Amino acid sequence: RITVVRKTCTVMALTVVSSAVKVFLLDIEGTTTPISFVKDVLFPYIKENVNGYLHSHWHEEGCQDDVELLRKQAKDVKQLDGAVLIPESCSGENADQEQAIKTVIDHILWQMSQDMKTTALKQLQGHMWKEAYVCGEVKGEVYKDVAPAIKEWRKAGKKVYIYSSGSVEAQKLLFGYSVEGDLLELFDGYFDTKIGSKVEMESYRRIAQDIGCSTDNILFLTDVTKEARAAEQAGVQVCLVVRPGNAELTEQEMSHSIITSFSELSLSGQ
Repeated sequence: RITVVRKTCTVMALTVVSSAVKVFLLDIEGTTTPISFVKDVLFPYIKENVNGYLHSHWHEEGCQDDVELLRKQAKDVKQLDGAVLIPESCSGENADQEQAIKTVIDHILWQMSQDMKTTALKQLQGHMWKEAYVCGEVKGEVYKDVAPAIKEWRKAGKKVYIYSSGSVEAQKLLFGYSVEGDLLELFDGYFDTKIGSKVEMESYRRIAQDIGCSTDNILFLTDVTKEARAAEQAGVQVCLVVRPGNAELTEQEMSHSIITSFSELSLSGQ
């Protein structure tokens, strides 16, 4: 879908982006940010601090809202092996706090062990990460080629959006408190799984509708081939991003347009 031109260059081969592209839609994990940041920093932070967080905030309305959403969504996964449910007695002011917190933690850790991405889990994680970012305990990692490339795209009149399985709040925290400083001004908007699953074609159509453009005006950058296929089925242009630590691509997957850095993308006419 992208016009790929390999130019003889002493530095790198460039992938030329079609002039039809008006919008860049970016994945985070494995695309703008190392997979290791999520796996080795963000997720361990939750596991190590969820007990203290729940004890500190248990009686706050926001925390109780998170627990209630976890409890409700737990019903949707009760048929899975090893599922840890949260009974109604665990939420509300009359709950046995210590027992309730233990049950909620067990459920959270079970969801994380299954690599689940429910809205309820992402919401609680987002609230915990906010504390960590604001206090300076965590800074969002962003590849060094990301910000300079986005600035060039925006200078050329392109719009830039994020689409990640992490909550919009978590996305904003990562870029707002990044190692490169506050990068929020680089983005026109954010999408999470509330718009739909990243491996479902219809999600990308909804995103195009929300942005107000045709699907073929969007270039989606991701490291996940299932997401790439879903986007392509919706008519979105796609480029796979290969970064250190990302899953290796099969020979068939190598048929996609591929970059290893955002600096390898060249806008048509430039």
